[in-house]
Amino acid sequence: MKKKANKKDGFSTTAVHAGEIRYNEYGSITTPIVQSSTFIFKNIEDIKKLAEGVTGRFEYGRYGHPAQVAAEGKLAALEETEDAVLFSSGMSAITTTLFALLKAGDHIIITDDAYKRTLDFCLKCLDRFDIECTVVKMGDYEAIEKAIKPNTKVFFSESPTNPYLNIMDMERLMKIFKGKDIYVISDSTFATPYNQKPLEYGVDLVIHSATKYLGGHNDLLSGVVLGRKELTDGIREYLKITGGCIDPHSSYLLIRGLKTFELRMQRHNATAQAVAEYLEKHPKVNRVYYPGLKSHPHYEIAKKQMKGFGGVVTFEVEHDVSYALNFLSKLKIINIGPSLGGVESLITHPATVSYYAITKKERLELGITDGLIRLAVGVENTEDIIRDIEQALE
Repeated sequence: MKKKANKKDGFSTTAVHAGEIRYNEYGSITTPIVQSSTFIFKNIEDIKKLAEGVTGRFEYGRYGHPAQVAAEGKLAALEETEDAVLFSSGMSAITTTLFALLKAGDHIIITDDAYKRTLDFCLKCLDRFDIECTVVKMGDYEAIEKAIKPNTKVFFSESPTNPYLNIMDMERLMKIFKGKDIYVISDSTFATPYNQKPLEYGVDLVIHSATKYLGGHNDLLSGVVLGRKELTDGIREYLKITGGCIDPHSSYLLIRGLKTFELRMQRHNATAQAVAEYLEKHPKVNRVYYPGLKSHPHYEIAKKQMKGFGGVVTFEVEHDVSYALNFLSKLKIINIGPSLGGVESLITHPATVSYYAITKKERLELGITDGLIRLAVGVENTEDIIRDIEQALE
């Protein structure tokens, strides 16, 4: 029997109990890891149950397994939507979703500061299938509206974005697409379902890299698409064809991570706010980008539609690559690494880590300056993180 979330349940109660396969045949309190590629049938009647769509009857690992179903139920409950489809990575979730929704001759609109690999896929891969892509500036709502064509089928954006944490005004965005036969997709990885729920504003699908805050421990790869079953059913079928399925052990790790999700997000939000406020006052920091600061250009929008502002703080030190890299090398607690959302704090220098393959001119045109640094705070004590930053800046 799968546990369903009660509408009266709090966020953590839902995170702990929703989706779990209670009273399983082993009596285990956690959903068992069924490490099997194939599921056998007791008899012909058992095969008929599969054909009839009986819940809990599995056939082949690529089509689903117990831990996957439990994790999907938990995620759907947290996002307060009908369905969730898990993938082996966030990029698999994005590419499979777009392939499922688009066909030759269609057109997609995407914002300019979406994740680099998402942009790469839309600009370098979709045209091979005769799917046109238009890139528009994030937050330029007039440009978004002007980009719509008769064959536009998908609008894709992120909020907050990477690395400047720009926030999409969901109400204003959805007014543009009201009554139009266009799917609106939001990558909400940086926000998480704890801080923001785009589906409440009418967005059709939400995507998360579950590798980040949802898993929360830097030990798994996963992605998830959430929304109405009429949309997710087709995406799930496409997943069965393309094969980007999540394995049982990663599903189990995701379930385990989600049980402390609210506790972790509370610490991420509080620490990032404190760090952002500290950095904004530091003489060696030129500028800080964090939606929880009044200096952020989208502060009012973030305050209106977000519960918290997330665990990523982006800032600029003196515009000198050597100084920025020296700062990173002096850190003792914070690790140098390109990801985010885990219990360990991670820091990266985009100019040398993410954008090393392009020229400096191209990088600066994208807004990636020499002194730009992105910090993803973990759940270490706030004062220790600030102390570590302070000694490294000095």
